[in-house]
Amino acid sequence: MMRNLELKSMLKTHKSAPALSGLELAGADTNNTPLTQHKSKPDAFSHSAVQASQSVINIRDLSVHIGKKAVLTDINLDIMPGQVTALLGPNGAGKSTLLKSLCQEVALTSGEITLQNKPLAKWDRAELAKSLAVLPQHASLTFPFKVHEVVQMGLYPLTLNQQQGAELVDKQLEQVALSALKYRSYPTLSGGEKQRVQLARVLTQLAQAPSHPILFLDEPTSALDLAQQHRVLELAQSLAREQNYCVIVVLHDLNQACRYADRLVVLEQGEVVSDGAPYEALTAEVIEKVWHYKPTLVIDPKSNLPLIF
Repeated sequence: MMRNLELKSMLKTHKSAPALSGLELAGADTNNTPLTQHKSKPDAFSHSAVQASQSVINIRDLSVHIGKKAVLTDINLDIMPGQVTALLGPNGAGKSTLLKSLCQEVALTSGEITLQNKPLAKWDRAELAKSLAVLPQHASLTFPFKVHEVVQMGLYPLTLNQQQGAELVDKQLEQVALSALKYRSYPTLSGGEKQRVQLARVLTQLAQAPSHPILFLDEPTSALDLAQQHRVLELAQSLAREQNYCVIVVLHDLNQACRYADRLVVLEQGEVVSDGAPYEALTAEVIEKVWHYKPTLVIDPKSNLPLIF
């Protein structure tokens, strides 16, 4: 999803990094240090209450064709800050293509995307990098950089002196509970530790976002053990609720989506078929229609969230 990093040049000058940073997703570590304290879920998201004037991302009549195949058809969404929005659907539903469309990585056949009331196509790449970052499903970094050097790559779009940059790197390492590994060689880390380093790099990149930072995560839990999956999603949830991030995450685990997302957007064959709070968007009928699976669905009386078996 992301372009290849010119790693040595980035570290030396901070001027050849891509606008959108990446996340390596592999394995998991056994360090049980929490990334952030889990917060109780606020009032459920109400799609009917969305006001386009308050949203950070506006998608209008978006269609994407690859060759003669329609991959996305007439997508209309307004994405709010301060919330986690999960994109759901079976393989081939168009989730990752929609995310790539929001990153200018696939050409639109028709429609328009605006970020903060400005057409996406008119954003300067350096300015866009301050406001939007992506953690792709797969990324790799094999050079023997130290952990703090990898996080420093996120300083590319920022205007900080050396001391300010060093302080920011330390702050982000602390946020992902990796301060103790600051001088470790990156390739020697476990998969889960590498993931958290890359997350710190992306958060560094967004440190000077002029308004609402925008964070995209493409299947961030696909290669992680259970504990690491929850830690990453808890941090994403915390960023949205406590720092007003606009978070969009592609997930396959429906129960995790219900637990950590405020809004679920369900895609089938490139079209939005359900959109709303978890208890609204994931009904037994929707699950059976989209995933061709007849679920056992129970509503948790305390959280009002669906539990799917």
